[in-house]
Amino acid sequence: MYHLAKGLYFHVTSKEEYSVLLLGLDNAGKTTLLEKVKSIYLPNAPPPPKEGGTIPTVGQNVSIIPLTSPTIYLKLWDIGGQSTLRSLWKSYYSSAHAIVFVIDSTDVPRIENEVIEVLKEVVEHEETEGVPVLVLANKQDREESLEIAQLKEAVNPIVVKLGARDSRVLPVSALEGTGVKEAVEWLKTRVMWNKESRPPTMR
Repeated sequence: MYHLAKGLYFHVTSKEEYSVLLLGLDNAGKTTLLEKVKSIYLPNAPPPPKEGGTIPTVGQNVSIIPLTSPTIYLKLWDIGGQSTLRSLWKSYYSSAHAIVFVIDSTDVPRIENEVIEVLKEVVEHEETEGVPVLVLANKQDREESLEIAQLKEAVNPIVVKLGARDSRVLPVSALEGTGVKEAVEWLKTRVMWNKESRPPTMR
């Protein structure tokens, strides 16, 4: 009887948790984005660092973000983007419910070459098939940033052609917070739409 009651209690009180990978090349702004999300959704989180205040991620940073209406949790994995660390990404794919690919929209030479190739590798991997992909054109607060229409032209054919179930390209400034809430809301909607294919874990 105790075990039955305990099981029912867990079922009633537990909430869905979805894992979201923050990927992208080094210096794209993944850690700054994570810190900004924490500052918005976690009341007691310290203020995010100012420009230049983060150091490159070696390994991973993990944060759990509670969302409401309905109440779910997003478990955000900020994984290092240096070329020597990208081979580690694939070990996270099978448990991912969504992928956020962050692009430094001021770094045009890397966008035209390395960024597109790395994004293709991520989306082509068999364990990311059907996973929602959100591409964030970061650093839109800077004058030298590439226009969002130009980024969409480069990125959309890759994501759509390779069969991602749901995808979008959004402009953001992780530093200033512009577009961050819209990005989180898009993720919340898509992971819940896709939960039959990728069921959440319960916490």
